[in-house]
Amino acid sequence: MKALRNIFMGLVYLFMYAPILILVFFSFNKGKSTSVFSGFSLKWYGELFSNGQAMNALGNTLILAVISAIIATVIGTVAAVGIYNMRSKFLSSTVMSVTNIPMMNPDIVTGVSLMLLFVFVGRLVGAATSLNFFTLLIAHVTFSIPYVILNVLPKLRSTDKHLAEAAQDLGCTPMQSFFKVVLPSIMPGVFAAMLMAFTLSLDDFVISYYTNGSDFQTLPLMIYSMTKKTVRPDMYALSTLIFVTILILLIVSNIVQEKSEKKNQKGMN
Repeated sequence: MKALRNIFMGLVYLFMYAPILILVFFSFNKGKSTSVFSGFSLKWYGELFSNGQAMNALGNTLILAVISAIIATVIGTVAAVGIYNMRSKFLSSTVMSVTNIPMMNPDIVTGVSLMLLFVFVGRLVGAATSLNFFTLLIAHVTFSIPYVILNVLPKLRSTDKHLAEAAQDLGCTPMQSFFKVVLPSIMPGVFAAMLMAFTLSLDDFVISYYTNGSDFQTLPLMIYSMTKKTVRPDMYALSTLIFVTILILLIVSNIVQEKSEKKNQKGMN
């Protein structure tokens, strides 16, 4: 039974990661073919860094992901604290239900609805173009906030409520007690929330497609435009670099979270 379970889990992971492994494998292909491996080479990594359009799209994507992740983390953390401190359980559960709607909503519905909102507001204020970088930023912050709340709330619930009260008894104001006591204890959750918001923004296509203007192109949009013709192997190299970067960030996040849990457990003991 155990062997059968291990085989099943192995097949699940194989189907999940086989496409990524194939992509990484062919990013080192010497030839231009994406189906026949003709030898090991770093040619396409060199081609990638000399591709101005790809580098520009990558820079735009990283700028958007970093800014939207920071804004969403700040707003989401404040919202999580507000939900946590609500005295009415009915009100907090209602707010959480409303928070979960954007995550359950199909991306195409979110993208189209945000596009219509931005176009409507743009016409009201007489803007020359209704869609631009700022509408794309607002859209990314909007769909990232619920994930931030869901990452921060469990950390708040696992934090001792008496810590903030003790800090206030020692002379701290409520704001000082939050920044000096509560925030450091929930920082692993905040960091994990920021990382999730960053990755969500990094690979978003559907919502970006409907809320982006013509003067700002992200990497997923550029790759989509290439699929109408052919995807160059240097995009395999770029995807490999992004995958490795995200993998490293996840490992660092897990290490930080594990150290924090051990520290909290040691403090409780």
